Amino acid sequence: MRKSVFFILMLLLSLGSCDNEAKFVVKGEIKDAKDQILYLEKSSIEGVVLLDSMKMKGSGVFEFTQKRPEAPEFYRLRLKNDVINFAVDSIETVFVKADAKDFSTNYIVEGSENNLKIKELVLLQADLQKEVNRLGRSNLPPGIVQDSLTAMVQRYKDQVKRNYIFAEPNKAYAYFALFQTLNGYMIYNPLSNKEDIKCFAAVATSMNNAYPHSDRSKNLYNTVIKGMKNTRTPKMDTLNLPVDKIKESGVIEIALKNIDDKVCRLTDLKGKVVLLDFTVYNHAMSSSRNLALRELYNKLFSKGLEIYQISLDTDEHFWKTQADKLPWVCVRDPNGIYSEYVNVYGITNLPTIFLINRSNELLKRYDTNTGMASLEKDVEAIL
Repeated sequence: MRKSVFFILMLLLSLGSCDNEAKFVVKGEIKDAKDQILYLEKSSIEGVVLLDSMKMKGSGVFEFTQKRPEAPEFYRLRLKNDVINFAVDSIETVFVKADAKDFSTNYIVEGSENNLKIKELVLLQADLQKEVNRLGRSNLPPGIVQDSLTAMVQRYKDQVKRNYIFAEPNKAYAYFALFQTLNGYMIYNPLSNKEDIKCFAAVATSMNNAYPHSDRSKNLYNTVIKGMKNTRTPKMDTLNLPVDKIKESGVIEIALKNIDDKVCRLTDLKGKVVLLDFTVYNHAMSSSRNLALRELYNKLFSKGLEIYQISLDTDEHFWKTQADKLPWVCVRDPNGIYSEYVNVYGITNLPTIFLINRSNELLKRYDTNTGMASLEKDVEAIL
């Protein structure tokens, strides 16, 4: 009998401790959403995780309760394919009011400054996407489209890093800003762009100081370390190719396989003007950039221009699908950003182009900010 009473007491204490567990509540009202399913999801590092759902009633009132995270975490409300992003840190209640017809853009969120800023970022990104789509539908030449797109994205990045990332890197919205996307690809590149790595480093330092044991802090820190390693200026003693071979050919030889598994050598193109292009296809601006290169290629191929394009994509199938549509030499280094050629050619940002004359001599290097008009002018000058 005593054992039974003791067991019941322990069970009650256990249930009481669960009730005292720190929780957060997200609640509010969604207009014109009757009979639709509203989902609460967690945007974890591994991916989106479904936490709860409910069928909306005519009143539009909803409420979800979940365990409060120990470090800032990101969640979203989803109605069909539209989402509202929000963060939870020390707050206990997030209030959301929205309309089903423009759920993801025209909503009110209350509860913290972080979520107000996240909404601002979402709207800024939506405006950027509209501008990019409008530019893509224009009848402008591909080269001008690419230059305009590059400038447009750079202005966006400068605005966001100034007003949201560097302004308060210790805030959850600064972290959110790092992972915004355009056309499904990350706007900030933490693995091969030095300026973007600085943004990640600022937030990583703040998060590591405040939440050293959180998974997001550790993941961000590791990303920064990897990016710094990738963009470190290579030392001359890392070259594994004979000096006499470099002098003889005028360029450092590259031998990689194309989509048909055939080895293509850079020096086999001697006698042509060559654009040696280090790139990744899995990038927000890759399609428009290749479209601009195609315009240049179609215009000058008959005069002796060739493109030797090296993909550093990790996804071989995706690369083959994209490369199959292109008329120039497309090869891939399976080592990706750890490629020996990235090292020996001193690549610190992608994409990077080298202009090579008919004698296999490197003449000029172009980074991500170089306009297609400038590139075309230089190519025509030596054809």
